Amino acid sequence: MAINYKARIYVTLRPSVLDPAGVAVKSGLEQLGYTTVEQVRIGKYIEVSLSAENEVSAKDQLEQMCDQVLANPVIENFCFELDEVGNPAKV
Repeated sequence: MAINYKARIYVTLRPSVLDPAGVAVKSGLEQLGYTTVEQVRIGKYIEVSLSAENEVSAKDQLEQMCDQVLANPVIENFCFELDEVGNPAKV
């Protein structure tokens, strides 16, 4: 019987990759008077609902999704949080 999970995935640029969007946002913040902002990095937030036999299987699926589709492993890092939700799903 499968278990329902909800994942919150955070994708960010690797520290060595330039972030022109972050630079533009930082500049805009400074122009609005927020002069204490030292750095801005822009990333992505993704929610995925999935079912899996267990938590290990769900994490394996998420790792593969992130590596293959949701993040570009050459220039981005990712991490995720996983929670079990609701009643078990029928398979």
